Amino acid sequence: MQGIKIRQGEKPLRGQVKISGSKNAALPIMAATVLEPAEYILSDIPVLRDIKVMKAVLEALGGKVEQKGNSMRIDTRDLNSAEIPDFLMRRMRASILFMGPLLGRFGKVKVSQPGGCSIGPRPIDWHVKGLKQLGARFQESHGFLTGWGSSLKGKEIHLDFPSVGTTENIMLGAAKARGNTIIRNAAREPEIVDLQNFLNSMGAEIIGAGTDMIKITGKKELSGTEHTVIPDRIEAGTFLVAGAITRGEIKLLNVIPEHLESVIAKIKEAGFELTEEGDTLTINSAGTAPNSLDIKTHPYPGFPTDMQPQFMALLSLARGTSVLTENIFENRMKHAEELKRMGAKIRVEGRAAIIEGVPRLYGAFVESPPALRAGAALVLAGLAAEGETCVVDIEHIERGYENLVGKLQQLGAEIEIIHLEEEEKNG
Repeated sequence: MQGIKIRQGEKPLRGQVKISGSKNAALPIMAATVLEPAEYILSDIPVLRDIKVMKAVLEALGGKVEQKGNSMRIDTRDLNSAEIPDFLMRRMRASILFMGPLLGRFGKVKVSQPGGCSIGPRPIDWHVKGLKQLGARFQESHGFLTGWGSSLKGKEIHLDFPSVGTTENIMLGAAKARGNTIIRNAAREPEIVDLQNFLNSMGAEIIGAGTDMIKITGKKELSGTEHTVIPDRIEAGTFLVAGAITRGEIKLLNVIPEHLESVIAKIKEAGFELTEEGDTLTINSAGTAPNSLDIKTHPYPGFPTDMQPQFMALLSLARGTSVLTENIFENRMKHAEELKRMGAKIRVEGRAAIIEGVPRLYGAFVESPPALRAGAALVLAGLAAEGETCVVDIEHIERGYENLVGKLQQLGAEIEIIHLEEEEKNG
């Protein structure tokens, strides 16, 4: 088993770091290549476990995928299957994004219930309901869901909740459907804008991404294309917290500050100095402890649920008492118990965490919950804690952060990946 060891915390991080391409933008874009038999070239694709699973899904469907560093070439001309293997569905929830493209390409799809982070229910029913409104039919049997839709037709669809994955799946299914589709109460995340830009570069006709109403005019034929993925706003937010929690100074390269407005607002409210210049963002903590905050997670452009764990770690060291309310997922507070092992004072009441700031955290042996942002939060806490911290079960961290340990080392952290069996042998 691998772990991440911080050999000495309480060390201010300093320097600059380049933010990788967005995982949450890359995954639906990779799924979109199924829509049209063609060749695609993608840039700024992060090297992550989730990307490897998505690559494996494409290959299982008959596609050819070659990744060299952060560049990827995908050839979907010889796809010969519309069934996603069960073992790949179980490894990553984003596999469900192939439903819309496979229906659009083959008029059929077969999937099982997806896996991924254990942070609460994220109903596949929303995806099915949306695709049904485009004319697809579904049948569930023995844990598998089979869909048919040889002639999808545009429709006006109102989402019960602005789900990112559901919005993307409907966009993907509607791109080649007959007629016009309107998605109301659509998710507004930047990753959806990036998917629209990619699809339009294929020849699709989509407008409105980034607002709550997206209009799609179906096209019979699309084409291959080239595309550069947007920077990862959650990775950028995580490094802003790394600078704040260690009371250091970090310059982030390759960021889009507009995508981070709610996070930036809370960082400033906590008392930290931020400087924006083009595609760079610099945090200077001036060696100060954070102010207490009241944070509520909401769909974009509200405060992102994917930054809630990292801010919980930061607010553990704040002056005063903070309240952090999770409005998106009902089971996303598991990291609180591990932070308490490090000396944090946190009381969870339903969807809210009441955090009484302490002057210091202490290094400990902690276990990352099965959620990648929670694991990152524990690493951040370890960077700020006195002494040595070991975070185990880091597989989920590696699902969402490209070379996290290497980038932190670049900023001066005394951190490394360890093999626990070898550590035990060496005493």
